[in-house]
Parts: sequence; C-alpha cells; structure tokens
Amino acid sequence: MKNDLVKIALAKVVRQNKGIIALLIIAVLGVVLTSLIPPQILKIIIDRNLVPKSSDGLLYLAALYLGTLLFIGVFDFLKEAILTILGQKITTRIRLEMMYKLGKIKTRYFSAHESGTVVSRFTNDVEAINTLFTSGVVGMIISSFKIIGIVVSIWLFSYKLGMVTLLFLPIIYAITRLFQIRMLKAQIINRILVGKVNNHIAESLNNVLMIKSFSKEQYMEQNFTGYLRENFQTLEKVNFYDAVFSPIIQVLRAIVISCIVLLSAGKISLLGISLGMVAASIELISNLFEPVENLGMELQNIQQAVSGVGRVNEFYREPEDEEKNEKLTAAQIIPDRSAICIRFDRVSFQYENNLDILKDINITLDPQENVAFVGRTGVGKSTLFKLILGLLQPQQGVITLNGIDVCSIPNREKRKIYGYVDQSFHLIKGTVAEQISLQDESIGREQIEAALQYVGMLGYVESLEKGLDTEVSGDTFFSQGQKQLLAIARAIVTDPPLLLLDEITANLDSITEERIVSVMQKASQAHTILSISHRLSSVISSDKVVILENCRVKNAGSPEVLMQNDDWYRSHITLEKLTWK
Repeated sequence: MKNDLVKIALAKVVRQNKGIIALLIIAVLGVVLTSLIPPQILKIIIDRNLVPKSSDGLLYLAALYLGTLLFIGVFDFLKEAILTILGQKITTRIRLEMMYKLGKIKTRYFSAHESGTVVSRFTNDVEAINTLFTSGVVGMIISSFKIIGIVVSIWLFSYKLGMVTLLFLPIIYAITRLFQIRMLKAQIINRILVGKVNNHIAESLNNVLMIKSFSKEQYMEQNFTGYLRENFQTLEKVNFYDAVFSPIIQVLRAIVISCIVLLSAGKISLLGISLGMVAASIELISNLFEPVENLGMELQNIQQAVSGVGRVNEFYREPEDEEKNEKLTAAQIIPDRSAICIRFDRVSFQYENNLDILKDINITLDPQENVAFVGRTGVGKSTLFKLILGLLQPQQGVITLNGIDVCSIPNREKRKIYGYVDQSFHLIKGTVAEQISLQDESIGREQIEAALQYVGMLGYVESLEKGLDTEVSGDTFFSQGQKQLLAIARAIVTDPPLLLLDEITANLDSITEERIVSVMQKASQAHTILSISHRLSSVISSDKVVILENCRVKNAGSPEVLMQNDDWYRSHITLEKLTWK
C-alpha cells in the first residue's frame, strides 16, 4: 500500500468524502432500479388500457411513466456530477503526491529519463487513471447491474423469452468487443502517427535555419508527406469501424426484436406472453444493447487506465534522496568563510551500471583556494560539481564540506553556501529581477542591483522600458553572452562563500571574458572558487589545477608546477599560445 500511489490517493479521498460516496451509491442504485420501471409501466398500459380500450387510470400511469423518466435523468445527472467531482479530487491528490515525490527523487533519475516522459506521467497517465474512476469501474458496475436487471425482468415475463435473450447476449457482446478492439488498435497507431507529425513540425520550427542553410526543405517535406499519408490511412480505418459498427448493431437489434415478435405472434405464440409483455420486452431488449456496448468501452478504458496506474506507481517507487539533516544551517556548516575545506574520500560515481564516470577520487581543497578542474570533454568535470552540490550521490565514498556530508545538507540552505553557474542559463516566467532572485523574497532589490553591477549588466537592464521590472517575454530576450552574465549574477546575489563556475566564459567575447576573469580573481579574496574551463590559459591564475583523465585524477598542483612535470598540461598550453599568434 505504501508504494501504491493510486491506492493511497483513493483511500485519502474516500476518507475525506464519505458523505459524497454514500450519495454516489444512492445515485447508482437509483439509475439502475428506475431504468427498469418504464417497461413495466408500458406493459400495464397496453394490457389494461390499450388492448381492452379502457381509460381507467391511464392518466395516472402516463404521469408515473413520465415521472420515472424524470427520476432516471435526475439520478443519472447526480451520478455524473459526483463522479466528476470525485475523479478531479483523486487526480488532484495523485498529482500533488507526484509533485511532492518529484522534489525528493534522486537527481540521476532525470539523467536516465527524458523530460517528456516525466511530463507524460503527470498528464496522460493521470488522465487515464481519471477515466478509471469516472467512467471505468463505476460505469462497468452500472452496466453490469443494468444487464442483470434487464435479463431478470425479461425472465420474469417469460423464461422462454429469457432464454432467447441469453442466447443473443454473447453474440451482441462478441461483435461489440471485436469492433472495439480493432478500433482501439487503429486509434493507438493513429495517436503514434499524430505524435510523429507534431514532432516533425516542432523539429522543423526549431531547426528551420539549419534546414534552409543546408537546402533540406524537400527532404523534410517528403518525410512530412509520408507521416501524413500513414496518419490518413489509419484515420480511414478508425472512421470505417466507427461508421460500420452502428448499422450492424441496429440490424442485430432489429433481428432480435423480429424474433420476439414472430415467436409471440399468431396462433403459435411459442413464448406465451401478452401484447403488453411483448412491447415491454422489446423496450427492455432495446435498452440491453446500450449497457453491453458501454461494458465493452469501459473494459477498454480500464485496460488503458491500468497501464497508466502501473507507470504512475513505477514513478512513485523511484528511490529518493537520502534523508537530509533538517537541523543543519549554513552558519553551522560554515561558521568562518576563510575556513572552508572540501574533501573527496575515495569517491566513485556511475550514471549506468559498469560505466564509471568518476572512480576513486581523493582530493582535499584547502580554504579560499582558487581551484580549476580541466580535462577532455566528457571526463566528468560537471558531474564532479553536481556531486559537490549534493545533487548526485556517489555509489562509493563521501564528499564532505567542513566534515559534513554534502548529501545531508538541506536544500533550503544550499543557496546560502553555494553559488553555481551552469553551462546553460534557464529563464523563468517573471521579471528581470526575478531571473536573479528566483522569486526569493529574502533577496532585496539592492542585492540584485549589486549583482548586476558586479557582472556589468546593470546599465543594460536599466535601459529597458521598466528596468528590473521588465517582464522577460521569451528565450530570445537576452543574447547567449548576456544569459551567461545573468547566470553569474544569479549565483553571487546571495554572496555565498563557495562559487562553482562551469565554463562561465564559454559564450563571452574576449573583452567581457577578460573583465569577468579579473572580477573572479577579485572575488577569490573573499570566496573559495572552483571552476571548469577548457581554455587552460584562463586558469593560469588558479592556485591549484586538477587534471581529470580516464575517470581519475591524473595530476594536481599549481600551474607553475604542472608546467614543469605534466606533459599533457604543458602541450595544451603550448597549443593555445600558437592560436594566439
């Protein structure tokens, strides 16, 4: 139960809405029972009034007939309204629990799963679960009760008529399920092809400049035409089954009714029932087709919902981050900015089994050291930063900050400790000021202005129509270089003692790069700075350089020492100097 999110959500909603559940049961029973009454009244009207041509009580029976139809409508409306309310409550509870889970799930989950897959859990799969409770299980129960009630009513009229009904019932159900299965298969293929069409459109829009640059318009058009043709063919199948199904059911209904009339008419009268019973039986059998058809549809909905339940529960069972020590504060972890010690003790990490990213890393970073991590692309430098931040947890070993495991630091305290500049800057919905503060109310306007001044962006921001209060309307609002400067401002706005800079000069021109490097050198007097750079010339001013190679620390030391004893470092510096010339 504790690992089954759907059961947890359902149990909570049921406990909190016992009165509504009781009202739903009454509405369901009302729908089932009242739907059996009109044929009985019709039988009485024909046998007691129409056949003997008597008007005694006819007005009363007519009013009773219309009143019963009214009650059926009221109960059905009540049932649908309650199911909608309960379904929304259940899906809301499931999504809230999933969002809570999302905040606790291990970060490596997002490395193994695309964002679209995760979003699909919250949208498509939860919507499928919603149908399970609104039209699936409850609808199947109602349809089953209706079928049982109709068969029993017909059997009470005549057991012979009941046997005829039972004979046709499996035939009706088999034809219904055959069409529904074929239609479902065609619809699934159609949805896949619609997804291909949509993906192709998105891909074309995102890469339209590249398509034009390499003259690939015809190639993209041919692919798009192929997807549309396949989609059209499957859509034709769906429309065919949808168009043919209804006439077949109508013909089958006519055959059943004709059989009843023939077996009841004339001198033979094999069924031995009155004219009123014949009319009531015809109406009951006509009503029998609807729940049988609905039963097949509800089974189909349940099948789809069960797969959604499995995927949601699979997400809910994903391992979570280790419990944080919520009592820890930034002041307790770093009481003195000049005394920050980071230690890697035999740290190994894998994204996938048997594929080492980092292995047996042993490093000690002294207080207020400017340390640069270098190495080939893909050697694990950015992963190492995520381990320091406690976003990833090593399979072996431990990383400590002043003797405290970084994975035990509460997330709410991390921004007071770390300032992290990633390789990409992610915009949020809001103003320019909120891009820096991330809507943290504890960060004042003066801090935001100081951070922008620090990176040389204050003048540009103030030139905007509303300055800091300008709404950021899209991803193209800032250039790549400006985004990089905003990322640095976002990292330093809280004045954290520890700065982690991942390729901060990647998108900057040489003049801005030189200014940022000088600013970072000045910042190193009050901060411990860890940086990643592919240009070794920009790390010459670092106190220590750590070279990563083949998942391990190949060498570490000051730039001057490495120039003397490390061939790889010396050769790369020489190559960079040649490019300057």
